[in-house]
Amino acid sequence: MTEHNIKWILKEAPESEIGAHGSLPKILLHLLAQRGVAGEEAVENFLYPKLKDLSDPFELPNMKAAVTRILAAVDEGQRVLIYGDYDVDGITSVTLMLKVLREYGLDADYFIPRRGEEGYGLSEASIEHLVAKHGVMDLLITVDCGTASIDEIKILNEKGIDVIVVDHHEMSAQGCPECVAVVNPKLGDDFQYLCAAGVVFKLAHALMKERMVAGFDLKSLLDIVAVATISDIVPLVDENRLLVRHGLSRLPTTDNKGLQALQRIAEIKGRVSSMDVGFRIGPRINAAGRMDKPEEALKLLLCDDELEARVLSESLNTFNIERQKHEKRIRDEAMAMLLERFEPTTDPVIVLGSRDWHPGVVGIVASRLMRLYYKPTFVIAIDGDGVGKGSGRSVEGVSLVGAIQACDDDLITGGGHDMAAGLSVEEGKLDTFRDNFSRYVLENTTEDDRKPRIYVDAEIDFSELSLEFLDSYELLQPFGSKNPQPLFMATDVWLTEAPRRLKNQHLKLFMRQGVVEHDAIFFGGGDRDLPDPPWDVAFTIDRNTFRGVTSLQVVIQDIRAAESGNLEG
Repeated sequence: MTEHNIKWILKEAPESEIGAHGSLPKILLHLLAQRGVAGEEAVENFLYPKLKDLSDPFELPNMKAAVTRILAAVDEGQRVLIYGDYDVDGITSVTLMLKVLREYGLDADYFIPRRGEEGYGLSEASIEHLVAKHGVMDLLITVDCGTASIDEIKILNEKGIDVIVVDHHEMSAQGCPECVAVVNPKLGDDFQYLCAAGVVFKLAHALMKERMVAGFDLKSLLDIVAVATISDIVPLVDENRLLVRHGLSRLPTTDNKGLQALQRIAEIKGRVSSMDVGFRIGPRINAAGRMDKPEEALKLLLCDDELEARVLSESLNTFNIERQKHEKRIRDEAMAMLLERFEPTTDPVIVLGSRDWHPGVVGIVASRLMRLYYKPTFVIAIDGDGVGKGSGRSVEGVSLVGAIQACDDDLITGGGHDMAAGLSVEEGKLDTFRDNFSRYVLENTTEDDRKPRIYVDAEIDFSELSLEFLDSYELLQPFGSKNPQPLFMATDVWLTEAPRRLKNQHLKLFMRQGVVEHDAIFFGGGDRDLPDPPWDVAFTIDRNTFRGVTSLQVVIQDIRAAESGNLEG
């Protein structure tokens, strides 16, 4: 979609809530008010979150029962196995649980299912495999899965294995599994934003409150928690924000050999941002699971040897390159399919499937197609038996959970979140599902709802963009879900020289507003037919350090012909 017709909407901030706070710029207070942060104490807590403000971990449901059972396993030297998912949140959760148990002198085993063989979460196949490999253990702790595994946990109970579930996923309609404890914020009213690694950290905190371990500093785990929280795209609010802020600050000097090696191979130097984690560290950890080698990522995060860490990080980097090749091929094939059977102006959804696609990569392709065409999208990998496993990504206002429920008769199974979901479907029902998915979207949205839009946080003049402003602006970090990077706009912007075309269709722009000049980068801007200046430009700002010199970088998100004052809001 090279021709954009994007609606710009100016967010409002309650002016009554925008007061004064020390020397902070008014525009920063405006951004805080938009995020519901107002009043001196709230502003202070948001901008300078402190670890001492972490709440009592025993406020989480069933925490006491989990701690009591784990410490009994420690005291009796029982056989314990940690079972986790194969994505970043699962692998980091297993890492955290193993590290904490080792501090108590318990050398637990672990098992991570392979995406291709056993699928997500607990399954009968994975239980057979783990028992065959590890034998019958006394206690199994699931992390990042298990909440909805009612039948599978029954099987474990029948084998005489106690189970603790440490998770953050939704409950099954059948209720909770029968086990020692389900530690999951979804059973209560608070901490609903935590990822699984965040819940594991809370469990570790509770264990330490119950029984301290001399010489162990729980803060040493925050870098791993930050990687998980950012990568799992959970809301960066409340304690998540606190954990991530402190975790990111630890990453440049982390003691974790694996995270050191990942930063080297991803060419991250000095300060680490949530973008660095989300786009450079997380994908390399995820790639191991996508390529059915999740244990490689776990070994990296657990290893204590620098040489071993370097070898394992290179292995993960290779998996990531392989994943990128799969992704490019699938994306190219998907685009070719769309040229034949898709009308962007009228078709409300994208549903594509093939027997030649890797199931570990279809979610990434679905995300890219969704962003490119601004359509709810499912991309499906079909196996040799004609069963398709697909991942979906949605746009604002279209619930994939609602769509899956509405198309239930077309599907084998499906579930997830409103904006990201998975499903299984028979190959022969793909066209029927596409038709019914389209009908659901058309019946539940208007034409205006389906238009792409961007939300502008504030209008700003080029004269306000300085390193001093950047210093205060960065107190809003970490950016992510529920705390997005602010999007600014500037009006009546002119070019001072012709755009410079860079590789990968990126543009370097040299712009002027009044007498103030700023250059900017427009990623993918070479694909756009830009209007004649003057422009309105929508942009984010970042810190850029090159050859030891730090500058404020303007990153263009959209450009339109100047139409000052023509914003909805």
